[in-house]
Amino acid sequence: MSALLDATNQLAREAAWKTFIETHSPLLLHAARGMGRDYDATMDVYAYLLEQLRRDDFHRLRAYVSDDRSGFTAWLLVVARRLCVDHVRQRYGRPDKTSTRSREAGAVRRQLVDLLAEELDVSHLTDPGGSNPETDLRVRELSLALTLAVSDLDPLDQLLLKLRFEDGLSVREVSRLVGATSPFQVYRRQKAILRRLQAALRRRGFQGPEP
Repeated sequence: MSALLDATNQLAREAAWKTFIETHSPLLLHAARGMGRDYDATMDVYAYLLEQLRRDDFHRLRAYVSDDRSGFTAWLLVVARRLCVDHVRQRYGRPDKTSTRSREAGAVRRQLVDLLAEELDVSHLTDPGGSNPETDLRVRELSLALTLAVSDLDPLDQLLLKLRFEDGLSVREVSRLVGATSPFQVYRRQKAILRRLQAALRRRGFQGPEP
């Protein structure tokens, strides 16, 4: 990226921009497709991403600060997703809370609960055969607590959870997208995130049933 931002003339800048697009288009297209629309809409969002990244002499790209915890590609994916949301909101307004994407968000929480349930011993809360008013209330409380715990995570950690549990990507695919050195690095980070979520839920009173 330095070649793009440090270019001293228009010819060098255009050549560096072309290289940037060739390198990062797969990631930007992934972000655009994540809005769940058809091919034409995806390409429309993709064009918007390129326009915004190039705008004001690459103002957004110049905001990147190197972080030892993650690479440029992870940062770029976070920025691209935010721009995608901005674009859709500008064109269509804020989504209906009953939309498909809202239902998908609920599915993410359910998958996370499944992963967290064993250590917290809260799997009995998600047993459909044991539904009653008290259990239903506890399930809602657990869902809210998990949502709050996830919102407290670093944006890159939230992104990793989204790629794994909402987009359904494999660890290897996530590793490539976020610029991890290996899939094992993603595994370790995912385990650390889940431990943080477990600790956050315990602090909110989800210790499991009494022995």
